[in-house]
Amino acid sequence: MGPKSTRVYETIREWITTGKLGPGEKLPSERTMAADLDIGRTALRQVLARLSSERLIVAYGRSSYRVVGGVSVETPPEGESWQIHGSRTIYDNRWVSLDLVDVEPPGVERFEHHVVRLHHVAVSAVLDDDDRVLMLWRYRFVPERWGWELPGGIVDEGEDPRTTALRETEEETGWRPRSLDHVVTYQPMVGMVDSPHEIFAGRGADLVGEPTDVEEAGHVEWVPLRDIPGLMADGKLMGSGTLVGLLHLLANSPTSVR
Repeated sequence: MGPKSTRVYETIREWITTGKLGPGEKLPSERTMAADLDIGRTALRQVLARLSSERLIVAYGRSSYRVVGGVSVETPPEGESWQIHGSRTIYDNRWVSLDLVDVEPPGVERFEHHVVRLHHVAVSAVLDDDDRVLMLWRYRFVPERWGWELPGGIVDEGEDPRTTALRETEEETGWRPRSLDHVVTYQPMVGMVDSPHEIFAGRGADLVGEPTDVEEAGHVEWVPLRDIPGLMADGKLMGSGTLVGLLHLLANSPTSVR
């Protein structure tokens, strides 16, 4: 792109990254942007095509664009909740507890439902400037296999999950992320297990030393993001937090799966 197109690209991109145009919001018409930004329609369309390829905007209708994101579906009304009549703990230690909860779903007889309670977890997906993601190659004895994982760990009581994500990344890899943004909080097995997982993503990290968490350490590698679909197909990725974090990176990368 020439200087004028680059200026317009940076301007529209700034509208999006600063929140002037929010997720799902409509961009001005091509006619309006061409006039306000002093650019020809053909050059403007090249700019919009680049922003679209970077998944910052999406085309809809005829020559119309919206910022990626937002929600178009209406939230249905909430139905009747299950009644909880009580619970009893069957097993409990510092890592896991098992409860039997006396529940009554609407229109169903009461019964006892198993609930496994685990820790609150934070996971980091960190990219470098070459679109490589910081990962660990480790052995997990429960599935009895080796695989790639994102760094992460347990959120200490009263600790901010972002602090956990930063700390665990440094302890497990020796790299300190320059920044991390929250992506999503989810439950990995919502029907029976209570274990909130927080996913964070960032770009850039500084090597500050060797890994200090011996128990959680593995082979540290900056893995090209373009390799992730192949590793996924080969079953080389372990853990839901790893998959959620990597899928987020892939969904927001314009070049990783080209």
